[in-house]
Amino acid sequence: MEKLIRINLLYDFYGQMLTERQKKFVELYYCHDLSLGEISEQYGVSRQSVYDTLKRSEQSLCLFEDKLGLLAKSLEAKDCLRRALSLLKSGSDSDIQKAREILSELIQAQES
Repeated sequence: MEKLIRINLLYDFYGQMLTERQKKFVELYYCHDLSLGEISEQYGVSRQSVYDTLKRSEQSLCLFEDKLGLLAKSLEAKDCLRRALSLLKSGSDSDIQKAREILSELIQAQES
């Protein structure tokens, strides 16, 4: 997965766990596409400070994902839903039964 997309997804899941400064820098850099220089000017800090804050933020987001796995679970659930939808579109009895099984497994996984 492309780094930009991954960081944005991780931020969606875990952004509230970052400091206010980390949240702001991640939003400006990854969501609003500001450069390190633009952010450093806006906040009156060095480019290196912005870079270090972003690196620590990325590490924190990845650590949260390693520990909690919410992004992986979400992507897996989406994949299951896509497969079930594809099976339902075919309309055959066996495919409908497979789709039911996939959806049942997904519900059980979400409940545990």
